[in-house]
Amino acid sequence: MSVTTKRLIYDLDYDQLSEVLSVREEPQYRVKQIWHTIYRELNDWPDSFSTIPTVLRQQLSADFNFQSLSKETESTSEDKNTQKLLFRTRSGHKIETVLMRYERRRTVCISTQSGCGVGCPFCASGQMGLQLNLSSGEIIEQVLYFARQLKMNGESLTNVVVMGMGEPFQNYDATMSAIDTLNHPAGYNFGARRFTVSTVGLVPMIERFTREHRQVNLAVSLHAATNELRDQLVPVNRRYPVEKLMQACREYVAQTNRRITFEWALIEGINDSLEQAQALADLVNPFLCHVNLIPLNPTKDFSKSASPVKAVSAFQDYLHSRGISCTTRKPRGIEIQAGCGQLAAEQ
Repeated sequence: MSVTTKRLIYDLDYDQLSEVLSVREEPQYRVKQIWHTIYRELNDWPDSFSTIPTVLRQQLSADFNFQSLSKETESTSEDKNTQKLLFRTRSGHKIETVLMRYERRRTVCISTQSGCGVGCPFCASGQMGLQLNLSSGEIIEQVLYFARQLKMNGESLTNVVVMGMGEPFQNYDATMSAIDTLNHPAGYNFGARRFTVSTVGLVPMIERFTREHRQVNLAVSLHAATNELRDQLVPVNRRYPVEKLMQACREYVAQTNRRITFEWALIEGINDSLEQAQALADLVNPFLCHVNLIPLNPTKDFSKSASPVKAVSAFQDYLHSRGISCTTRKPRGIEIQAGCGQLAAEQ
């Protein structure tokens, strides 16, 4: 079997690995051992699987790939708190992944696609167009890369945000499979509530997500409160207009009793008026929700600027006056193009 045709080990869930070993007549406890050494001990090559017999290690090495992403470049922000990696996949496509350090948190922002097919004009990934859907293993590998790096420094991941390149709900099965594997109690055991998945508002997938009663946090990139404006900023709104999106969000909160986050990139003179703040408040006031305001991060193919501080404050103050939970995200890694909406897989 050639290297290029080997299956990526992280693409196998626990049951699939169990089936592989069962065919080889290996005892079932080997599944737990392998799972533990990959996801708990964070070993990335069979030679380091000290609890596994040599023959089985050799078989795993011959049959599976344990690294599919090759690091192209690495960038670190001036304050050392944001680190961005450009990876190349086995197929030659590029993705970016970001680690953000906070006082008490270590958050990795992962990609589910190379590029994005949604086409929001202010987003660098959308400006690329869709290049590739990542496999569940390629999504997992981004998390494990930084988990290993942090472990060497005596640290550990605290949060995973699925907000990098791509629309996760357009690659739903792979995204959720990756989360399920990372959440597996016999492996990485990363709590479901420490994941946040962000979508632009694909209504059928929000409805599916609701039916599955997942404990994963849900964020919706809203950016405008009227169809006229949202059609321009989030083109998928033409298919799933605000009314349908809000109905799906209401159903999500009603069925799960979980808070939903609405993300709003503030663009000067476009969606930062008090009229839009009022329309937003009217939309979300019945919700168990939080509004995350994000002053626009610059991208090369979008000429508009972030809202000035005064406008951001006025927008947030109005939402607070309506009793809506709201915060403004502090910019991070802007100078290395690692901020929200800036990931474009460029060297």
